[in-house]
Parts: sequence; C-alpha cells; structure tokens
Amino acid sequence: MRTNDELERACESLANWCRARDYAGHDPYDGLNSRIFQATPFKRWRAARLFWTQLFKRSPINFRSIARVPAEKNAKGIALFALAALARFRTYRKLEDETEARALLDTLLRLRLPQRRGACWGYPFDWQGRAFFAPRGTPTIVPTAFAVRALVEASRDLDEARYLAVARSACDFISEELNRSEESANELCFSYSPIDRTRVYNASLLAAEALASVGAVTGEAHLLEYAARAARYVVRRQRDDGSWAYGADDFQSWCDNFHTAFILTSLARIIHSGVREAAFEKALERGYLFWRERFFLADGRPKYYHDALHPVDAHSIGAAIIAFIEIGEKDGLRQAERVARWAIEHLRDPEGYFYYQRRRFFTVRIPYMRWTQAWMLYALARLIERKYADSFDATTSHALVANRHIESNDHATQDWSGEEA
Repeated sequence: MRTNDELERACESLANWCRARDYAGHDPYDGLNSRIFQATPFKRWRAARLFWTQLFKRSPINFRSIARVPAEKNAKGIALFALAALARFRTYRKLEDETEARALLDTLLRLRLPQRRGACWGYPFDWQGRAFFAPRGTPTIVPTAFAVRALVEASRDLDEARYLAVARSACDFISEELNRSEESANELCFSYSPIDRTRVYNASLLAAEALASVGAVTGEAHLLEYAARAARYVVRRQRDDGSWAYGADDFQSWCDNFHTAFILTSLARIIHSGVREAAFEKALERGYLFWRERFFLADGRPKYYHDALHPVDAHSIGAAIIAFIEIGEKDGLRQAERVARWAIEHLRDPEGYFYYQRRRFFTVRIPYMRWTQAWMLYALARLIERKYADSFDATTSHALVANRHIESNDHATQDWSGEEA
C-alpha cells in the first residue's frame, strides 16, 4: 500500500524545511514591505510602487535582505499548509499531523483581519497592480477563499464545529463586503476586494466556491444561489476554444496555466457541492480539455502560457497537480504524478525546497514561501493521499474478489459432497 518513496521523501523534506522556518518567508509581491522604500517619498507614487513591485517579482536576484524586507507569515500560505497537514492526516492518521493541522489553523484564525463584517484575510504587504492599490491588510477574496477551504475541510476531518462557524462568517464578508457586478438577473461577479470593482474570473469563482462549500454543509439555499449566479457569469464568458481570459477588461485578456487551474478546480468544487447545471459540466469538460492539451508537454513539464515554453513556474505546478487530482480521475492522477516528478527532478533544491521559476537561460532559485513552498507541499500531500486511497481501494477490491472466489469454491465443494453422499 506504499506510494513511491520519491514523492514521500520530497513531501517530508519540504515539510521539514518549512517547519524549520515556522512557515514564514518572502513572497514575489512583498517588495513594498522594504523599509528602505517605505522611508522614501516614492511610496506615494503609483508608478514607483508598480515599478518597485515588478522589480522584486521579476529579478532573479533576491534583494530583500539588502532592501530590508522581512520574512512574514502569509494567510493564504498558512491555509495551504493547513490543507497539506489535513491531507497527511487523512493519509497516515498520525497524531503529529493532526496536531500540526490544528496549530496551523490556530495561526490562520489569528491572522483574521479585525473589525470587518465577517471573517476575512488579506496579504501582509502593500500591493500595487495595474487596476488598483491594496494597502497591507486589505481583505481580499483569494486568501479568504483558501482559508474557507481549509476551515471547511478541518471541520469535517477534525470534527470541530468552530472551524465551520468561522467559514460561515466569511460568507458574510463575501456576500456583504465585496462589490458585485450584476450583469443580469441570474449572474453576478464578485470583486477582488471591497475597494475595487475589477472582474477577475478566477477570483469571483473562488468566492462562489467558498459560498457553495459552506452552503452544502449548512443547507443555506441563498449561499448556493449566490454561487450559481457567480458560476454562470464565468461559464458564459468562456472562449470558443474552451479557455478563459484572466478578467473582463481589455488589459486582462491573457490566459495562463495556474489561473485556469483555479477556475477549473473551483468550478469542479462548486458542482461537487450540489450546484449543478448542464452548462457548468460542459464548461468544465471543455476547459479541462483545453488546459490539459495546451499547457503541458509530454514529460509533464507545464507551460506558464499556452503559447510559450517559458517560464516554468512552481505555482503552476502546484495548482496543476491539485486540478488534475480533483478533475481528471485516473488519467488526471497519472498526469499529476508526471508533473510532480518533473518538478522534483528540475526545480527541487537538495535542501528540500522548490525553486520559483525556470526561465529560458537560467533558474530563479528564490524559495518563496507562499507562492512556491505552500503550493508544492499542498500538491504533494494531496497526490500522496490520492495514491494511498487508490492503492487501498485496489487492495480492498482484490480482497473482496478473492473472498468471493473462496466462498464460491466452498459452496461448490459442499454441493459436490452432498450429491455424492
């Protein structure tokens, strides 16, 4: 019933590396946390903030120590680490995995933003994007949705009602604090945060996933209806080839690997929660086919964009493994393992952590905690869990067949003996 030792060794060594740093680290987008930058008047200029953020994100050299950017815990990263610990607990049923999951969930609860309507989380850095500026601590849907995912799983796996209560509170934040673009009577698109009105497809669908996952447990029809309306909005904006743009605005027209994986995974989870429409199933099938065929090479290597070979980003690898596991069934499991083994061979450091990106002429070896390590640990833990489950199912199936064969032979022997007597 053992899975391949290489996957387990990679998972355990990565977990040890992250534990040794107490799950705190740097992030591709944390450049504005620089104490040097914050001491200058440039911090007030949009162009300077955007340039500084992109400089740190794109540079193969890590300037953060020089620029005095502290290593911090990230709510989304902690949620992913908690999900990984829960997956290990489901696999091995060890007390230490349960203890670690609870400790990470406690950290996640402490990272909740105060004085908001409903539980919510944000990033521990100022963030300047093309569409808007989000100061440190701005509540946003992405970390909030992953926190809800971890809390809903924890409420089930650890039988703790308090986790579900916090997840339910987050639904109030989503439905009451986020802005909504109401495109029609039966559609809506959730904003990224309460301070913007952007229409980002994967972000809105993450909000829908959170509502659906909680609503499926609590039985609240209005949460499921919100999820259905948000899913319709995204599904109806799928392109003819099965792909999705990043968002609705002209400058958001690109299509990349991990945002597509987010859309597919969230849509699959929404359907699994009981929010079912024929259009959702069809969109998931078309989107998965496009993503599987256009974003991966035969050896499992993922592409960042469907029409370019570089860069190869570990974030795409982690999100892809999760998507393949949750959508692709047996073929998906094989592809997930192929992607994981490619990453272990090409992006794993001897110390156990994973590199950020492999570009055309060099590899960026910066060990980002949330962006890379959290996703890879979550992905490897889920992959091992799935392989264990399949192995257990196969063993159980073989045992049942063998037992039926023995029982059949016993009956035959009894019948033959009786006839002769």
